[in-house]
Amino acid sequence: MVNKKNIIKTKKIEKDIINKHQTIAEAINKHPEIVPVFLKHGLSCIGCPFAISETIEQGADGHGINVENLIKELNQKVKKGKN
Repeated sequence: MVNKKNIIKTKKIEKDIINKHQTIAEAINKHPEIVPVFLKHGLSCIGCPFAISETIEQGADGHGINVENLIKELNQKVKKGKN
């Protein structure tokens, strides 16, 4: 039998998780607390026009940043902000 509470909880968690396919602007609009993480890594394009269409992966690649490590750090920041 499917536990509907677990499905709903899982969908909410997935919705809150940042992934490399999101645009920079989308991630920042949902989680403004992650701005310092982008700045720390030299991604100061958070306010530029490219942030609207550029994914986190594209931004990381363009700046020579390991995207998996960046995503991990962004999600850690989001989780800290919710505690």
